[in-house]
Amino acid sequence: MPIYEFECEECGACFEELVTAGTTAAPCPECGAGRTRRLISAVSPPGRVPRGARVRADESRRRDREAARQDRLLESRKRRAAGERP
Repeated sequence: MPIYEFECEECGACFEELVTAGTTAAPCPECGAGRTRRLISAVSPPGRVPRGARVRADESRRRDREAARQDRLLESRKRRAAGERP
């Protein structure tokens, strides 16, 4: 059973409901009214989850690069604080 998004025509509340595919209306959980309409929702793109040893190695290299960059920034700030010019 899919989850559909509904809007109440009485109170304007938006809600999601798990209903059968042919259902066009569901009672409002806020006010209990039966006058609701099903909204058209955008479909989310499929998630891309990379896997494998190469991905882990890439992430490790990225962390190392970021740590080295942070170290360089820290050293640069220390030198500037001491009055040195870059």
